Amino acid sequence: MGVSHPAAVRRCTAYIEFLERDPVHLRSGCLSKKENEPAGGYEGMKDGFGREIDHLRISLTDKCDLRCSYCMPEEGIRHLDHRDILTLEETARIAGIMSGLGIRRVRLTGGEPLVRRGAAGLVAILRREYGFDEIAMTSNGQLLSENAVKLRDAGLTDINISLDTLREDCFEKITRCEGSRLKRTLNGIDEALRSGLKVKLNSVLIKDLNEEDLIPLVEYAGSKKTDIRFIELMPIGCATHHSGITTSRLIERLEERYGRSYPADTPTELYRRGPARYYGFGERPGRIGFISPLSHRFCDSCRRVRLTAEGFLKLCLQYPDGVDLRSPLRGGASDEEISAIILDAVKHKKASHSFDSPCMTTDRRRMVQIGG
Repeated sequence: MGVSHPAAVRRCTAYIEFLERDPVHLRSGCLSKKENEPAGGYEGMKDGFGREIDHLRISLTDKCDLRCSYCMPEEGIRHLDHRDILTLEETARIAGIMSGLGIRRVRLTGGEPLVRRGAAGLVAILRREYGFDEIAMTSNGQLLSENAVKLRDAGLTDINISLDTLREDCFEKITRCEGSRLKRTLNGIDEALRSGLKVKLNSVLIKDLNEEDLIPLVEYAGSKKTDIRFIELMPIGCATHHSGITTSRLIERLEERYGRSYPADTPTELYRRGPARYYGFGERPGRIGFISPLSHRFCDSCRRVRLTAEGFLKLCLQYPDGVDLRSPLRGGASDEEISAIILDAVKHKKASHSFDSPCMTTDRRRMVQIGG
C-alpha cells in the first residue's frame, strides 16, 4: 500500500526539500514511475450503491490569490490555522493509502494549489511512489508562467485552467482584483500549452455578469486548439447569490452560431463516466464540454471523493458528510487502520445531491474552503 509511515514521512520530506532546492532533477529521470507499483489487495473501493471510487480530489490550501465572487465572499474567509492544514507529507501518505484502495486518478485543487509551496514536489512524490494513472491540477493560471515546466517535469499530466471572461473589466469584477490579472492568466495558459501539458479551460457563466462571453471564450479556445468546458453554477456558499445559465441554453446559442451539435466524447471518457459531456458543433473544429450538475445530474456515475486541506474526507460537494483523517493520522494510526476508516466512510456516500431542493444538511462552507 505504498511506503509505510514513518518511512513515507521521511522520504517525502527529503524529496520535497530536495526538489525545491534543485528542480532540475525533476526531469533527470530519477523520478520515473516505479516498476513495482503499490498494490493494496483491493479490487476497487465501492460505495453503498456499487459505484467504484477511483478518483481523489485533494485540496492543498484554502488560500487563493483571486477572490472570485461565486467562490469567496467579498469580506474573504477566515483561513485555516497553519497547524490545522495537512503537511504535504501527510497528504502524500493519505494519497498512498488510497492508491492501495483503488484510487487511480488524483486532482490537486485549492483554493489555488500553486500558492502552496512544494506543490510540484508533491506531484513528483505521487508519481514516483504511487504511480497514479493521472495526476491533474485545477488552477486559476496566475502562477502558471513560472510553474508550468516544473509541474510537467514533476509528472503532472493534465491541468484545467479557470477562465470566465476575456474582458479585463469583467475579469476584475468577477475576481475582485485589479491590475493585469487577466493577462497573467492568459500568459499562464500559453506557458502551459508550450510546456506540453494537456490543457483544458473551465468557464462558469453567470447571468448579467459574463454570459456575453460565451462565443468569445469558445473562439479563444479554438485559437489555442484546446477544449473548453462550461460548468453550471452550483448553489454552494456565496454562489447562491448568483444565477447560472443552463447547459441547454448554452447549447442552443452555440447551435445558432456554429450549427447542429453532435456527441464528441472519446471512448476513454465514456468508460470513465466523468462529469463532462463533449459536443462538436457544425463545421467548427474541436470540442466543447459541459458539466451539468443541476440540469443533467451525473450522481449515479460519480466516482470521486475529496480530501480537504485540513484532512477531512468529503463524500459529496453538497453534504457535510465524511470523516476526519487528520486526527487518526497524527494519532499514530497505521495504514491499515486508516484504510478501514476510509472504506467505512465511503460506504455512506449518498446516492445523489439535492441542490434542487436544498436541505438543512447542505454544507455551509464556501467553495474555496471545500476545494471544488
